[in-house]
Amino acid sequence: MEIMLWLLPTTGLLTGIAVMAFFWATRRGQFDDLDRHGFDILDDDNSETRER
Repeated sequence: MEIMLWLLPTTGLLTGIAVMAFFWATRRGQFDDLDRHGFDILDDDNSETRER
């Protein structure tokens, strides 16, 4: 039971840090264009550099 006195505040702190990191990333635009990187592999512009 004594471990709960350590685990509960630590869990709350880590959860708070994760929520703050999520909102920071959202404000910085990290989630604005999620599909672009998926379509980059279909782009043939870099085909010359891949053949070398």
